[in-house]
Amino acid sequence: MNNKTKLAVAAAVTLLALGTAVILGINGKKDEAPPPAAAAAAAPLDTGKILAGMQEVLAGYRKIIVLFADEKTLAAGEKAMANQVGQGLFHENRQRVAELETQMAALVASGSPQRFDALAGLLDYIESDKSLFDADRLAFRELLRSLQAAVAADSSLPAIKLHKRIGEDLDALLEIERNYEKEIRLVFGRFEPRAIELKRERWEDYVASLKKLYARAQILKDFGVVMPYAVPKAPARKAKGEEEGEVFGYSLPPKTIVLTFDDGPHGVYTSEIAAILKQYGAPGIFFQVGSNLGTVAADGKTKLGPRAEVSRKLLEAGHTLANHSMTHAQLSKLNGQGLKSEVLGTDDLLKAVDARRSPLFRFPYGARNDEGLDVLSAAHLRSVMWNIDSLDWADPVPSSIVERVLRTVDKEGRGIILFHDIHERTVKALPAILDRLVAEGYQFAGWDGNGFSAAKGNAAVATPVAANPGYSDSWAIVIGIDDYASWPKLQYAVRDARAIRETLIQRFGFSADHVLSLENREATRAGILGAFHDKLAHSGMKKNDRLFVFFAGHGATRQLSSGRDLGYIIPADSDPNKLATDAVPMTELQNIAESLTAKHVLFVMDACYSGLGLTRGAGPGNFLRDNARRLGRQMLTAGGADQLVADGGPNGHSVFTWTLLQALAGKADLNGDGLITATELAAYVAPAVASVSRQTPAFGSLPGSEGGDFVFALPADAEFLSAQTSQLSGEAIALNSKLDASRQPAPTPVVVPTAGNESPVVLAASTTVVVKDLQGGEQKIVTPLAVPSSARQLAQRANDRGLQLYKEKQYAEAEVQFTEALKLRPDFALAANNLGFVYFKQDKFKEAARWFENTVKIDPSRAIAYLNLGDAHAKAGDTEKAQKAFRNYLELAPTGPGAAHAKQQLGKA
Repeated sequence: MNNKTKLAVAAAVTLLALGTAVILGINGKKDEAPPPAAAAAAAPLDTGKILAGMQEVLAGYRKIIVLFADEKTLAAGEKAMANQVGQGLFHENRQRVAELETQMAALVASGSPQRFDALAGLLDYIESDKSLFDADRLAFRELLRSLQAAVAADSSLPAIKLHKRIGEDLDALLEIERNYEKEIRLVFGRFEPRAIELKRERWEDYVASLKKLYARAQILKDFGVVMPYAVPKAPARKAKGEEEGEVFGYSLPPKTIVLTFDDGPHGVYTSEIAAILKQYGAPGIFFQVGSNLGTVAADGKTKLGPRAEVSRKLLEAGHTLANHSMTHAQLSKLNGQGLKSEVLGTDDLLKAVDARRSPLFRFPYGARNDEGLDVLSAAHLRSVMWNIDSLDWADPVPSSIVERVLRTVDKEGRGIILFHDIHERTVKALPAILDRLVAEGYQFAGWDGNGFSAAKGNAAVATPVAANPGYSDSWAIVIGIDDYASWPKLQYAVRDARAIRETLIQRFGFSADHVLSLENREATRAGILGAFHDKLAHSGMKKNDRLFVFFAGHGATRQLSSGRDLGYIIPADSDPNKLATDAVPMTELQNIAESLTAKHVLFVMDACYSGLGLTRGAGPGNFLRDNARRLGRQMLTAGGADQLVADGGPNGHSVFTWTLLQALAGKADLNGDGLITATELAAYVAPAVASVSRQTPAFGSLPGSEGGDFVFALPADAEFLSAQTSQLSGEAIALNSKLDASRQPAPTPVVVPTAGNESPVVLAASTTVVVKDLQGGEQKIVTPLAVPSSARQLAQRANDRGLQLYKEKQYAEAEVQFTEALKLRPDFALAANNLGFVYFKQDKFKEAARWFENTVKIDPSRAIAYLNLGDAHAKAGDTEKAQKAFRNYLELAPTGPGAAHAKQQLGKA
């Protein structure tokens, strides 16, 4: 989309000129108005109030950022005041957002002919106002989601177009978030342009600009706080036991964590957090705001609202319900009956939800006074504070939340973590935090009625989600040599190396500047060793990172006087007569592997040689948890001594690298859990390559390895199949058929349904494969047990397998997989479209049309589904329906890749 240049003032003037069908008060309720039809035609549109509210939300959002921009430099007192004031700003913004959601929903429902133009003007402001930075736009994400849901209820064409535009804006906001999470290392040129044009400003520049608008001291002063001059630090008080007074978490056992969540229950995020906690076997304590649960009448009678059901499900799942006041007021400023009603009203509502509510209470903002503590004592409630603050209510970047929590946990060694179950960013940050805590041996404690305790074996039941293999960062060294000075020249090695680099970056999210590439004359002996010893050593690699090393070129084997073989990789400048001095021996790579700080290292060598003793492959167990604790140093080679690398693979690749690329595309996910381990990679690649060539790939762990297994997490494929989707060449399909024929059938995971709406459990499966070690002997390797998956994850994996099969023109098999995806997730628009297109490719046009119609019902803004629907109707002979579908496509994507085709089809009618 073109970048728009409207200023906020210009947007406001435009919106004022449009007229409104409803006049909204500050509380979001409609004033008395004439009948809808008459109002839509006669009343002036005024969305200026909505725009002003959005600007207030932005101002509050910016102030929170300024408050915590230099968090590490703040004194303890100033940090406490910043926390208190920031939370006040945050809750004011929550109220503003709720009012704006009500106003926007009323505007959508008004029936005014100009309503979508008015809403488009608001989107103009969010997308392109010159006063906004990229990060500013994250302040409007919840508003956009609510507006998208409201617009989705309208099936008119303007509503569908607006729905599509909002979806593109939300996609752009996701890119903005990633921009700051990955520190400006993502390249956006490969993404489709969106209405919000990304400017890629640095977060530091953004914060510096905000500091010109706001000062922390002024923000604090506006909220009645002036920080005193620093005074000498008082002696640290003795920590009380958990059975005495207020609970802070200081006296918990070492490596014990209590997970707490404030401000809910939320209609969506609370349940998502509960699902994550279930995957890790971790209990949570949910401090709930009474007004979210229901109301208490003047006579003391309680009336529960819809969200009380969320609380009941938390209790049923083994979590704890606790009190967080009635309205989230600052209780230190209240007294008398007002203070008591804040405490006791919520306690009555929690008892109405279930008598098993806990006696735990948390003061909003942590602001309490003696009278408040006395009220708790009289009501037999206990105050629970915290010693680890995630600041998830203020920090919009999930990775920053993760880093803050883990840093503080490392310092404290135990404690109570403060989260909030009302933010998507908390949902995103939580798995990474729990992954690391599990890996470092922490246990999670819950409330047992008297205190906090961890169930026996608590730390051993964690099962992280498949999408997160638990690495902090990813690195790679990729080497390809065709142009040798003294050895025979090769034709495929550089192409192989480039394909591997592209796969690491585009498919697995490796940062481009973390992938070191050496080609031809760059790959001298000094250059290769320098990449490890100099470039990589000074790159900032951490102990929780992974390193992938790929070499494509010549290999050689030399027999030592002891009779033992020693393998070498051949640099570009190596002399065949000076192998011992010019080449890189495997012993050197072994030394390098042992010196690296990364947790897991995998060497993949598209060269043939022998002569390195390796240990066994990884075995079964509670895979991700155990794997996170163990170092891994592994190697997979293309063949043994005296074997030639076969270079007759498709697209100019060697057979080994082509097989490796297919494995990384998903074929090596032998147990279907969305993860590919090095062991699975070898279990697929080694037998497959051996079956179609004279090579016998070898695999094993280098000495010094502790049994850790390198892990790739497969990304979810989001491609909607269409006529533009590319498929493999005949040569590639033929080779893939041979490769697949060589592999033994993978064990099928058993899906066990669970009660209610809980995700099914997938029973783990593993398999044993015999491969060569680098000494030429045989070894049995056992693939890891599958990680349990949710129904959503299983549906995505089935869809991804269907896409692979479609590209290999195995339509019947692809149909089975897309059908499976829809069984697991009936609202999966992607799988619905893809199933329809497989029917289309099999000339089942009426069936295809039904699935394309299902797709647009699930996702009415998906343009490609309308194009597919038009083609299906045309093939089925229903010209009228085909024309309607093509017109809808052109309305949604007038310059899309199928526009010329749609116009041509309309011209035939």
